[in-house]
Amino acid sequence: MEKVVIIGGGYSGIYALQELAKNRNIQITLIDKHTFHNLQPEVYDLIANKSNIADVTIDLTTLCMGINHDYVEYKNLKVRKIDKEAQKIYTEEKEIVEYDYLVMAAGTRTFFPPQIPGLNNAHDIKKLHWAMFFKQSFENQLFNKISNEAKQCDDTHIVVVGAGLSGVEIAAEMAYNSKMFFKRGNFSCDNLKISLVSSSDTILPGLSSKLISMSHKRLKSLGINVITNTKLQKCNEDHLELSNGTKIYHSFIIFTGGIEASTITSDLDVEKNGRGQILVNEYLQAQGHENIFAVGDIAEIKNKKGEIMPPNVTVARISGTCAGKNILKHINKKKLVTCDPKLEGILIALGGKFAAGNLYDMVHVEGRIAYEIKKYVFSSYRKPLLKIIKAGYKKLKKL
Repeated sequence: MEKVVIIGGGYSGIYALQELAKNRNIQITLIDKHTFHNLQPEVYDLIANKSNIADVTIDLTTLCMGINHDYVEYKNLKVRKIDKEAQKIYTEEKEIVEYDYLVMAAGTRTFFPPQIPGLNNAHDIKKLHWAMFFKQSFENQLFNKISNEAKQCDDTHIVVVGAGLSGVEIAAEMAYNSKMFFKRGNFSCDNLKISLVSSSDTILPGLSSKLISMSHKRLKSLGINVITNTKLQKCNEDHLELSNGTKIYHSFIIFTGGIEASTITSDLDVEKNGRGQILVNEYLQAQGHENIFAVGDIAEIKNKKGEIMPPNVTVARISGTCAGKNILKHINKKKLVTCDPKLEGILIALGGKFAAGNLYDMVHVEGRIAYEIKKYVFSSYRKPLLKIIKAGYKKLKKL
């Protein structure tokens, strides 16, 4: 029986798992150092108190138990080394996992440039435990303000460095949440400030000018100070030093700059780009390795035009599904299919029930309708998984 191992229980790994499970005669193992799949695009709702941890996570144990397959297992392990020749995975827990086919789906992490002194004072909210820490810190900032408002009303300044999707969404959600907080309570000390710093000459670089304009207008309406064409040069305990010569005193910093591949790729002897992403062919195989596939953010994935695709959920879905299909085809000695991802659009959460989006590069939407479309897209992904984990939970309780 062929053994297929997936490293990474994120979007792309789960789509690969579901596709592979269509073959009942293979053994599938999902490995992840976390016990849950983090629905990262929805973490901003968690921070804004619109959801809880159960709403933004999928339990991997019950997910694997709920899949209709006799040979699917989940292992909560931290990968340390992959031996391509021996086809073995070595883990921190000293357990060795063998494979015939390997799917690399471990994703990326925020890249903290080492040349910026003091950047360790910033936080990466893409990781759920840091998102929870930030949520509590943000609420504490608000509580301290109202606790001391009769005696003093010190400025509270939160700075978000990086104005890509993550930076824009978290800045907007914080601004809206704090605005509603002070409005509902009629608190007098409502001088919380939020700044968004972009090294590019605009926010959301690479997106359509209309989408940028709509998003920028919304951020301004929320009172966010948008600083463009400016780089972070030094991060001190109480202030930032920017390339334009100014200093910004802060209460809290969030860094949402660039990305780099998971550290798992550093010891894997395959071709990679400068960010550590695995270079793959049109079938999503690592260069020169027929039995190693890379999907989602951890891979440099191109469409048929040779354009590098941005890391997002759509590309994760398409690449994960395609890799699963190609492994099954390879096992059955059939012709592999080319992966040609196409973006269906982009939707940006901009605080409260307001969003902006570009659908199929044809139609721009904003406001409540864009928000509802975004929630529908998320729900259409989460609902089928909830059905699977509920089945897995029932099975677990019968053991």
